[in-house]
Amino acid sequence: MDIKEQLLNLTPYQPGKTMEEVKRELGLDKIVKLASNENPYGCSPAVQEALIAQLSKSATYPDGYARDLREVLAVQTGVGEKELIFGNGSDEVIQIVCRALLKPGKNTVMPTPSFPQYKHNAIIEGAEVREIPLKDGYHQLDEMLNSIDENTAIVWLCSPNNPTGTYIKEELLLEFIKKVPSSTLVVVDEAYKEYVTSEDYPVTVNLLKDYPNLMITRTFSKAYGLASFRIGYGIANEKLIRLIEPAREPFNTNSLAQVAAKAAVGDQSFIKDCVSKNKEGLEQYYAFCDEMKLAYYPSEGNFILIDFQTDSDVLFQYLMKKGYIVRSGKALGYPTCLRITVGTKDQNAEIISYLKEYKMKQAI
Repeated sequence: MDIKEQLLNLTPYQPGKTMEEVKRELGLDKIVKLASNENPYGCSPAVQEALIAQLSKSATYPDGYARDLREVLAVQTGVGEKELIFGNGSDEVIQIVCRALLKPGKNTVMPTPSFPQYKHNAIIEGAEVREIPLKDGYHQLDEMLNSIDENTAIVWLCSPNNPTGTYIKEELLLEFIKKVPSSTLVVVDEAYKEYVTSEDYPVTVNLLKDYPNLMITRTFSKAYGLASFRIGYGIANEKLIRLIEPAREPFNTNSLAQVAAKAAVGDQSFIKDCVSKNKEGLEQYYAFCDEMKLAYYPSEGNFILIDFQTDSDVLFQYLMKKGYIVRSGKALGYPTCLRITVGTKDQNAEIISYLKEYKMKQAI
């Protein structure tokens, strides 16, 4: 078979071991996963009620237009119903955009390290990838602008950025978008938007009316606690949504996901509570880092990237034997760092105690 050449050097996504697998392998009774930036508090109680009511309708296809969710989300985000597109997670929205706009001869500009699916999908479509390294954890917007030319189809911004947790301030984002050619799409990935507490984080939906080359992607997998349902969405002007819709698979979001997302959107008090607890959790890590004199990036997400100045794979294994799964920084471009999802207060305290123990052993 004649497989696309660009696929030959790509590796498929490799999910980590499940908690049950790790329990069996290490003989542990308890495993806490703080590796995938999932919400440790789950989802709104309203979701379960909505799902039970939906189960009797499992023999019918989902609404391909996601009308009920679309109506609720349009009100919640303050955009028009036709300015939304839904995907099997925001990953699929990214894929749809790449499928619609990228091809050989086109290029795409992105920060690095950042969310790997920007690059992965661009390679599949045969487009040139232009990666601009972060500086001190932040996007180098001037360098990204300088990399844009007449063949640049998409520029990716991840704010808050994964894995650093840093964000692009409103003033800087506006200045950047103003300078991007109208022929180039600017995609702002806001997967962690709900966790942001900084006052100068931009209200990007307010920019849509002035910048038709702007798109925003968001997800229900993080703060909303619906990672297993795989549902996300994009926001852009109606014309752009209409043009890229043919690249979306029919029935790409299932009925249970739509119902769960609609119920989750309706319970903003749950989100506020999670955001408050997340901020308290981050403060636990900040205090630990300051005490142990460890470098870290202040985070606007539900995770923190900490530099332990040691082989991150070794520290990863040490924590796993203690019952905690985190993310080694080696695969993220930070070989001496760990990315740790903020857990509950008790989970944070326990893993911090193990990290202190490790550092003290190193000092002996």
